[in-house]
Amino acid sequence: MENKKRSAMKTVTWRLIATLTTILLSYIWLREWAASFAMGITINVLKAGLYYFHERGWNLIHWGRTPVKANPGGVTIWFTGLPSSGKSTIADALAGTLREKGFKVERLDGDMIRKNLWGELGYTKQDRDENIRRAAFLAGLLTRNGIMTITTFISPYRELRQYARESIGAFVEVYVKCPVEICMQRDPKGLYRKALAGEISNFTGVSDPYEEPLNPEVLIDSNKETVEASVTKVMDKLRELRHI
Repeated sequence: MENKKRSAMKTVTWRLIATLTTILLSYIWLREWAASFAMGITINVLKAGLYYFHERGWNLIHWGRTPVKANPGGVTIWFTGLPSSGKSTIADALAGTLREKGFKVERLDGDMIRKNLWGELGYTKQDRDENIRRAAFLAGLLTRNGIMTITTFISPYRELRQYARESIGAFVEVYVKCPVEICMQRDPKGLYRKALAGEISNFTGVSDPYEEPLNPEVLIDSNKETVEASVTKVMDKLRELRHI
């Protein structure tokens, strides 16, 4: 890949060679250096001007263009937050938006991963850590193969989120913030109710802590923002970081 200085130097040297060639051919024909020099300069200045306006004109025509994505190497968009904070709803909407724009997208959901890949893991601190390690490995594989990988894991511990960031590389952390009281009101699966009744142990937000991200790339307040606004916020950040 060439840098701008090399490209500019190639252009200058090519125009210089073309000008000298025109002067020489003009001299062979006219046998007069002054006229040959004037003709060589004039012709190449005209060519440069015509080429410039020709290119400007074609820049206004979109026919035949293929959009070029800034980062074809993929990225992991890691949604984290309390249970029932809205992670999956926003992540699913984001996945749809990216697919509409032609990106290859894969969704990794915490419940789906546990059910289909490693159902033997429980909810102790040790098992939760192992769950994130495995999920980060899988997300990293997809990302390195050019996939926009959108994950939704509670991932309550900063240390393991940092592990995921470092092991994956191209990583955008999205913190879906929501007061635990609102999450309890939503509670579509009744998990908070069971945790409060003592039927579920080590439940994040009730009997197990959630360590908020200190510096996420994107912060979404799902109690105040619409799904559409949240998706727009993530898309804007992906553009800013040149992932799309």
